Amino acid sequence: MREATYDRVDVLGHPYDFVLSPIPGEISARKIVLPFRGDLVEKMGILAGDYVMGRPMGAGCPIPHVLQVIEADPVTGLISGWVVGPKVAREKAVKDVKAYHMIGFDGIAEHIVKEPQVGTRVSFLPGCCMMNLNHTGLVNMALQKSYGLQIRVEDIHILAGQNG
Repeated sequence: MREATYDRVDVLGHPYDFVLSPIPGEISARKIVLPFRGDLVEKMGILAGDYVMGRPMGAGCPIPHVLQVIEADPVTGLISGWVVGPKVAREKAVKDVKAYHMIGFDGIAEHIVKEPQVGTRVSFLPGCCMMNLNHTGLVNMALQKSYGLQIRVEDIHILAGQNG
């Protein structure tokens, strides 16, 4: 596996506050998504362990993502999962929800330039983001754990073409 390098700026040269990395022992930072049709979770029988594919259109990302589902709520339609590589979509059965809103991320803040504080908007780079573009979101949880600063960021947008 190739290690990512972080230069404190995204592909457009815009600085970010930190990189969001996975919680130790996990595949990637946790991603929380809401399909444009929340009823698809129940209709498609999406469960923990399934693979789901869709494009985060609400944030403007052009790249389809494949998630390994950690939890899927049939009432709200929210799916929590780990982003896995596109190779999974060729090797496993994948449930295609087509498009979703990117609700949030949960992971460990690393390569910190500006420490995230609850209630503040931050710019960050999701670890191994294929676009290498700043994302922004509102920090609604920050917990100092033995393995680092675990944070949850919601209201996600991609900052292409502007500073964080």
